[in-house]
Order: sequence, then C-alpha cells, then structure tokens
Amino acid sequence: MRATARTTTAALGAALLLGCMTAPAQSDPAHSAKRVLVFSKTAGFRHDSIPQGIEAVRQLGRANGFSVDTTEDAAAFTGKNLSRYDAVVFMSTTGDVLDAAQQDAFEGYVRHGGGYVGVHSAADTEYDWAFYGGLAGAYFQNHPAIQPATVNVEDRAHAATSHLGRTWERTDEWYNYRSNPRQHAHVLASLDETSYTGGTMEGDHPIAWCQDYQGGRAFYTGGGHTKESYADPAFRQHLLGGIRWAIGDVRADCRPETGYRPLFDGTSLDGWRQAGPGGFTRSDDGTLTSTGGLGLLWYTPQSFGSYSLKLDWKAAGDDNSGVFVGFPPSDDPWSSVDNGYEIQIDATDVPEKTTGSVYGFRSVDVKKRDRALNPPGEWNTYEIRVQGERLRVWLNGVKINDFTNTDPARSLRDGHIGIQNHGAGDDVSFRNIRIKELPVKGR
Repeated sequence: MRATARTTTAALGAALLLGCMTAPAQSDPAHSAKRVLVFSKTAGFRHDSIPQGIEAVRQLGRANGFSVDTTEDAAAFTGKNLSRYDAVVFMSTTGDVLDAAQQDAFEGYVRHGGGYVGVHSAADTEYDWAFYGGLAGAYFQNHPAIQPATVNVEDRAHAATSHLGRTWERTDEWYNYRSNPRQHAHVLASLDETSYTGGTMEGDHPIAWCQDYQGGRAFYTGGGHTKESYADPAFRQHLLGGIRWAIGDVRADCRPETGYRPLFDGTSLDGWRQAGPGGFTRSDDGTLTSTGGLGLLWYTPQSFGSYSLKLDWKAAGDDNSGVFVGFPPSDDPWSSVDNGYEIQIDATDVPEKTTGSVYGFRSVDVKKRDRALNPPGEWNTYEIRVQGERLRVWLNGVKINDFTNTDPARSLRDGHIGIQNHGAGDDVSFRNIRIKELPVKGR
C-alpha cells in the first residue's frame, strides 16, 4: 500500500595520511568522507598479485568516493591511526604480521565499529591470534592447483554478490579451510566441489562470507590469488561490494542463516498463483518484478503459523509494494488486506504506512529503519518472524518493528504469504524467498 524520511550521511572532511611504503601508510590523492587502509604485509608466502590487488582498490576508491591509503608497515596499527579509517583491507597477508600491541590496537578498532575486509590469504594469517581467527571466519588449510570452478551464489542481496547470477564460473586458487564458518558467519557464496578437483569440505564449501563481529563488520573472500582476478569486472564488483559494506555505505543482513528452504529460488513459480490484476515478470537472473495491479502473488501449497520468512527486495524509486502474511486462501487480493497483515515497502509514506510498518496497525521505528535501509536501486533483505500472534520485522539484520495482533477477527497463527503488485509505475523486485518453520511456543 502507500509511504521519505531518509537520513543521509553527512560528508566528513579528512586529512590524508602521508608517507611511503616504509612509513605508516602511502596515500591515494583522492579525498572523501570514507577512508580505507590496505595492509599487505607478508611473513610467509607472498602473492605476486598483491600490486594488482592494491591498484584495484585504489581505482575502486577513486570511482566510488572513498580514499585509499596503503601500507606494509605494521606500525600503522595504533589506536590513533586506525581511528582514521572506516575499514582495513588485509590484501593477501600471510603469517604473523602484527605484534601484541598492534593486535590490541586492531581489536579495539574493530570493537569500536571498524570494518575488516580479508582477501584470499588473509585466511593464512595470524594463526595464534584467536580474535583474528574469529574475525576472518576460518583459517586456510590447503589448496589444489589453480583451475575453473562453479561458485554457487547463496546471497544475491549483499552488494558483494547482488550483481551475480545464481552461479558464477571463474578460475582461481580455491582454498580449503580448517573449519566451516557457516554457523557463525553469513555465507554469501560457496564452491560446487563437483565442478573441480581438490575440494575437501564434504560438499559444504563457503568461499565468501560476512559477519557482524564484536562491534565491527567483517567481510572475507577466498578469491583473488591470480593477477587476472583484479582485471575481472565481476570480481572487482565483488570486492567493491565487500568494501562498501565494511565501510557502512550499504547495509546487509550478515547474521548466520541456516535451516531455510526456498519458496522461490528464481527458477520456478510452482505453487504460486496470481490473485487480481497485473502480476510479476520473471527475468533470466531469477528476479520477480511487479507489473500493474492491484494484485497479489501468493503461495498456495500450505499455510504457516510459526516461521521466519526471508526475502530480498529492491525498489526502483518511490515505489510501492508489500509482503502479506496471515491471510486465508483466496483469489481475491482484497482478502489479504481485510484478513491479513502487510509489511509495507514504500519509504515515503507516513510512519504507520511506510517501509517496515505493519500497514495501518504498527508504525516502524523510523530512525532505525532509515539507518538500515538501502536506497532505491540497492537490494534489501526482510526477515518477517511470526510466532503465535507476534510479528517482528528485521531490515538488513536490524529489528525495526515488533507487533502483536489483538484483533479477534484476525490471526497470525495460521495463514498464507504473498507479495503485492501495487499498480502501474510501482516497480518493486523480489528475489530468494525462503522460509524456516519454527517450533510452536508452548509445545
């Protein structure tokens, strides 16, 4: 239905840190509100792609409004110096690169909200520092020869992977890891171990992930061994998306995600039915985009009563749509309005009818919503959690609404789910609709 109270981040002036590779840092001449430090010290194997990786980050910074400093001097890791930066990129570091005082400074930096981006052998770094191991997500075990492989893209809303299809064919040196990060990090992409030789992670092989870690943000990609990676537009966009998330330019849900099953994975609309006029078009990349209306695409095979529903959505501009829950089966789209609840998508309406609101019933926390919301053209992720008569909403991992139904004529305990096509000109896209059924409380 109809909803901008969007806050914008004010630009903050920053002086560039001057120096050379033997001084604390070498600066890129660009100025911006956001700053990134690229750290490329090695105390073990040294990748010959490090210069290409550094130059790629410099170019990405110039093109995308963040400044880039580079260093191989661990003396840059002081509390005062690190506070200048929104994220630190560990560019194929190896071995024990920081002393105890420098480790303490970096821990303090992360705990105060700093960002970390680990590239490739950043996972082959600081094996005796437990904080770093948790931050990186997993340590390197070994690797087979460089070869092509199929990457399964699990999260297509995060800026690091939203530009990719459901699979990504590329050549790199594919690491095996000592542990699987899936239980504590949010996996963005994983390897299909049947597509290459030498994978040892028993079919569940994460290769890129993100997480909120002890106050900071951490992104890791296992790609980037080869020089060619940094000339590949898809990999550069992957790296850029990770940096943009780490510096806080875009938001994403980086909580661990396990136990969900797809209701729409981009390949088939089996089980879904259109109620009312208009509908949705499905693109080759598995995106549903609303057309015409007012109608509802709803999932017919079953109703749900206690569940976590996740889906990714993107508005083209000041557009309108919504996610309906808790309504009885019907091919009348107004039945969902009259009997269910809508979690609104329209950032420019009044508080009780804006993005994140339970439309007409419960206003969103607008300040939290504005901090969590990505702008038009960027993907967002909703989690809608229903347990009993309680409905909670998370936007990009931030809880923005908590509503309890008290209307005896309605009930959230058993109902269907659907997505709205609001009308001509209201172009909202959806991807990756998935659900996890939860235990019924009291049973």
